[in-house]
Amino acid sequence: MNNTKSLPVTVIKPRTGWQVINWRELAQYKDLFYFFVLRDIKVLYKQTILGFAWAVIRPVFSMLVFSVVFGGLAKVPSDGVPYPIFSFAALLPWTYFQTALLKSSDSLITDKAIFTKVYYPRLITPMAPVLSGLVDFAIAFVILIGMMFFYGIIPTFNVLFLPLMVLLMILTASGMGMWLSSMAVQFRDVKHAMPFVAQLLMYAAPVVWPVSLITAKFPEYGSTIRLVYGLYPMAGVIEGFRACLLGTRPMPWDLLAMGAGSALLIVFTGALYFRRKERIFADVA
Repeated sequence: MNNTKSLPVTVIKPRTGWQVINWRELAQYKDLFYFFVLRDIKVLYKQTILGFAWAVIRPVFSMLVFSVVFGGLAKVPSDGVPYPIFSFAALLPWTYFQTALLKSSDSLITDKAIFTKVYYPRLITPMAPVLSGLVDFAIAFVILIGMMFFYGIIPTFNVLFLPLMVLLMILTASGMGMWLSSMAVQFRDVKHAMPFVAQLLMYAAPVVWPVSLITAKFPEYGSTIRLVYGLYPMAGVIEGFRACLLGTRPMPWDLLAMGAGSALLIVFTGALYFRRKERIFADVA
């Protein structure tokens, strides 16, 4: 007896046009999403001697170099706190953002052997590095707490806004990851340009210098320049981290408002562009 008529049938059709994220489909593949994130975590520290210590070594060594070069030699101001913790509080979100950006942009090229053979929501691929990077972020955050105790810095009430900074950081990495990963499949120049772009983005962000320098250097147009600068979401994230944990300045709500709007726009347009180009990934990868 033939029972094929009673079996469930799934028909996969190509999507066309500019479409938003299919959240229902992502929910159906949540287990695969989990294993992609777990795979990225395992691969990062597989066959390494120091293991998870690398999550601490990278920002700590960067902090030491910045403290000597910018805090010691260049005498860059640090808003009244010791320069090592001033820079480390910025390196914490920046290191996460940079790592997530580089891995996400290259994710589709790395996983082309998988998505060219089986179907699953392609959006999982660039999103997995964004979530797996939170493990390193959490480990390095413990070091920052230890430094705060060492320097006798007590968080203010603003620490309650820290989850908003983390959310904005994730949104920015996700949006740019969708843009760059979909572009990197078709234009391999993106892969070669990303290390250079990441360095430019770091020095454009207030990692080694405070945003207060803008108003100090440009007293007449400082407020306007500051708002325009806020369109770079990581500027508000980094200054927000310092305000939440170190209390160096009041919460930079102007930067955060501009950055949040910019990050949402990047995520929305990135998702649309990704879905638009998704149908050609298997052909050009």
